[in-house]
Parts: sequence; structure tokens; C-alpha cells
Amino acid sequence: MMLSGIVIGRAKVVVGGLAEGKALISSQPITFFGGVDPRTGEVIEDGHEIRGERLSRKVLVFPHGKGSTVGSYVLYSLAKRGVAPAAIINARFDAIIASGCIISGIPLLIAPGRSLGRIRKGDRIRIDGRVGRIVVLGSGSRTRP
Repeated sequence: MMLSGIVIGRAKVVVGGLAEGKALISSQPITFFGGVDPRTGEVIEDGHEIRGERLSRKVLVFPHGKGSTVGSYVLYSLAKRGVAPAAIINARFDAIIASGCIISGIPLLIAPGRSLGRIRKGDRIRIDGRVGRIVVLGSGSRTRP
């Protein structure tokens, strides 16, 4: 089934902007402080389902953040080094993620779980943070990570 060009949902805009990239999906919350290498953007948290993945230029889809407020500054550091996600989509609002995205200029959308379940790892995603639109441009893996 090809999902190319399909609008899969509307989302609440927390940080606006336009972004495009391959989807990187986690069903687990992410901590940026201690869970992501601030120099490389690689997920380093022991036991995390996307450990070893790099966030750079990806549309990062995960339920919400966890951990220290320093995570906001890790997101900022990732952006300054050019290894931050192109955009983030969360299922629920998290102040740490929101703060990090605001100071870093990373588009952030909050989307219902039903919409998130339609995104697959590797899908090419376009985020329109002006209106909260999520579009799948091309399909990736048909199985979740």
C-alpha cells in the first residue's frame, strides 16, 4: 500500500515551521539528557528501542519526553551542531521537549495516537507547522521498529 502524498492527520502546533525527513519512530519516551549524545545526535540510552539511531534530519516520532530539564539544552546543542531532528511529533505535550524545540527552532507537533500509528519507520514525512498538517510523501518500512 503506497501512502505517498497522503495527509494522515492534523496536529496541534507547538512550534511552527516546515520540515521534511524520514520518520524515526519510538514507542518509548526519550530522554535527551543522558539518552542522546549531544555531539552526534545518536541515541545512547541503554535498552532503548532506537539505541544506535541518529536523529539528524529525521522526523522524530515518540510519545513524550522524560527526564531532566537539561534535555531542553541538549536539543539546543544538537541544533547548533547540525545533528538535531528536522521535526518532532509527540502524542502528548511535554514542557521539556517544547522548551528545547522553541529555543532550537525545531518544529514540534502534538498529534493523537491514531495519527501517529499510521506513520512507519522510514516513511518520508512532511510537516507543515503553520497549519499542523502531517503528510506521508513516500513509504518506508511497513513494520514498526
